Amino acid sequence: MMATTHALAGVVLAVLVGALFPESAAGTSVLPIAAAALGGLFPDFDLYAGHRRTLHFPVYFSAAAVVAVAVAVAAPTALTVAAALFLAAAALHSAMDALGGGLELKPWLGTSERAVYSHYHGQWIRPRRWIRYDGAPEDLALAVAFALPAMYALDGVAETVVVAAVAVSAFYVLVRKSMVTVTEELVAALPDSLVDRLPARFVEDLR
Repeated sequence: MMATTHALAGVVLAVLVGALFPESAAGTSVLPIAAAALGGLFPDFDLYAGHRRTLHFPVYFSAAAVVAVAVAVAAPTALTVAAALFLAAAALHSAMDALGGGLELKPWLGTSERAVYSHYHGQWIRPRRWIRYDGAPEDLALAVAFALPAMYALDGVAETVVVAAVAVSAFYVLVRKSMVTVTEELVAALPDSLVDRLPARFVEDLR
């Protein structure tokens, strides 16, 4: 799924907590919302280094989130609530990737059986392909579904950021497949000395 979809999932998680507990930091501070959005993005920071393995921890993030939630309940401050939402959103991201496509650069072909790596189980979780690939039309639909309650609950800069995330998502959906075609042509034209500097999985898929 798109990074924006994951970020919006984090935001709507924070919005839900804020709606259930309006007197909590999640309902009165922007910090938990920002932390949840960052937590939704964080696992994808491994895009160029062992993607969906280096920073994706579906089990360990979930366990850490449970502990962080307990701490936030016992000592509810903006920081503890933000930490709990960050970890919960990162756990949600890691788990959601198993519902999408595989790790290949053309996931619409359905050739990869690697969706996300579970360090706890020591193996790759296979893709369910409910969302066929990142940037698929259904991925955009999911992003919009996450964005709508966030747009209803938020205002000002936070609402603007949510709208911008949807706009970026829509643009990415339009260019998703053509980006791979253009990248293939660029990689094919590169000298071997430069290709050797690219992440191995990109070269394997593009050449």
